[in-house]
Amino acid sequence: MSILRIRCSPRGLDSESYRLSQQIIDRLTQTGPAGGLDIVEFDATTLTHADGDYATALAAPDEPAADVMDNGSLHASGGLIRMLDEASHIVLTTPMHNFTVPSALKAWLDHVVRVRHTFHITPQGKVGLLANRPVYVAISSGGTFSGEEARQPDFLTPYLRHVLATIGLKQVTFVAVEGTARGPEWLTLARARAEAALAGICYAATAQELAA
Repeated sequence: MSILRIRCSPRGLDSESYRLSQQIIDRLTQTGPAGGLDIVEFDATTLTHADGDYATALAAPDEPAADVMDNGSLHASGGLIRMLDEASHIVLTTPMHNFTVPSALKAWLDHVVRVRHTFHITPQGKVGLLANRPVYVAISSGGTFSGEEARQPDFLTPYLRHVLATIGLKQVTFVAVEGTARGPEWLTLARARAEAALAGICYAATAQELAA
């Protein structure tokens, strides 16, 4: 049982999304049933895109031979899926790039959203195979994409909600620091808003887990 943090920002540990994700993890580990869990880290910016064998395997009716499974993207995918399956809580730390997810997060998703491993295809559509568990998404955005002050569209949160539900992860909570490019005063206000939202979210999540 662990908290899995997936880091997706090219700015790494200096990113605003990482700072916000640390606040999420601190709250999860200091209060409630999640306290004391180990933190497992993965830097998604180190991933390469899916290769030809991976693409062929996705389109095939059956799994490829064992020697193919042990190479390239298929081998990386297996490890990432095991890491995801073993976590009791997941924290995605991501910037918003061009209104949606950055390429690093998309690469990670392409590795873990995998037919016959994290979802099945049925006549009614795709059915997730992973056990549902809390997923927290820490977002940083140079512009503002929510509320009355929104100045840009948001294709990140609806996409993530849908793609994570496809593999069975439906308990997704988003927390964002928006408008980081609008100057120091706005950044201070955006951080305060995110911290206030986070306090309410984590309090509710802790109460729900204790009641379960």
